[in-house]
Amino acid sequence: MSSVATIVLGGTGYVAGELLRLLVGHPQLEVAGVMSESQAGTPIRNTFPQLQDRLGELAFSTKQDLLTALKNSNSGDQWALFSAAPHGASAALIAEFIEQADAAGCKLTVVDVSADFRYADADAYSAVYGQPHGAPQLLDQFASAVPEHLATTDQPHIGHPGCFATALLIAAVPLMKLGLTETDLYAFGITGSTGSGRTPAAGTHHPERQSNLFAYKPLNHRHAPEVSGICTTVTGKQPALHFVPHSGPFARGIHMTVQAKLTANQSADDIRNVLHEYYAGCEFISVRDGTPKIKNIVGSNYCHMGAATQDGSVAVFVVIDNLVKGAAGGAVQWMNRKLGFNETTGLTSPALAWT
Repeated sequence: MSSVATIVLGGTGYVAGELLRLLVGHPQLEVAGVMSESQAGTPIRNTFPQLQDRLGELAFSTKQDLLTALKNSNSGDQWALFSAAPHGASAALIAEFIEQADAAGCKLTVVDVSADFRYADADAYSAVYGQPHGAPQLLDQFASAVPEHLATTDQPHIGHPGCFATALLIAAVPLMKLGLTETDLYAFGITGSTGSGRTPAAGTHHPERQSNLFAYKPLNHRHAPEVSGICTTVTGKQPALHFVPHSGPFARGIHMTVQAKLTANQSADDIRNVLHEYYAGCEFISVRDGTPKIKNIVGSNYCHMGAATQDGSVAVFVVIDNLVKGAAGGAVQWMNRKLGFNETTGLTSPALAWT
């Protein structure tokens, strides 16, 4: 297949910047337009100078510019769309683009990085986000899972899990699927400041986080019901997730610890071997001896795991980059698969290490 024209919505945030960084190095996805109403007409490189000249003079587009591009495309053309628009706004935007693609007779594949298509029904979404879903008629067209947990999907589009949710699911799914533990899962996660978005706020602005560590929304984080729902869909077992998230004193990465009671007495080596077998053939997930470290995966789409056991309980450790495996990288991984590309295309650059 030749290069696929690719649209990015919500184009000025950190996740959009990471999407563009990955896309300019992707041999089969070509950036055709990036939506930002507030920055329309200004060169993208002004907002993301780290991209250097890879996008040339390409400027941000309005929504109407990109809808017109779809309208004028040839029947049967394949398009890719990533949405990094805010939660609550993404669904309605996506609905407009799907409607326009259908009218033009072109093929549009969507991966949404917001929370709008991570829930099976509109009521579940509204219960967490406190507002009606923006496009409930499209919910049955989206699947939501970490790519390694679903070999295929019947739905044409994907709602990518959140960054904390990705780390939690990488640990929780094999524990539930293989019956390794009881269903009560106790999780302690630490995330970098980029997970809070580009706009500084009182608890998320980096000067408040540097040399600091604190819990927020303990046992009440919005990713907990998301993880429970996705895990149930994938494994058939519903975990009782007790999650305490923390804000860490670093910019990128997530360190997640998930603890549970084992259903049978197993050593740490036993658990590592089982996890290694479960993720065999998964390029981006590797199980390591010892405890994994954020610096070994930051800036990459890779995930490192570890495990420890004592007196019938297990702790599983997961580290990912929140902006890559937990957002932009996982989204590109899904798009690769949905378009029939090699799943690893454009994603195998190693970690940055000494950040």
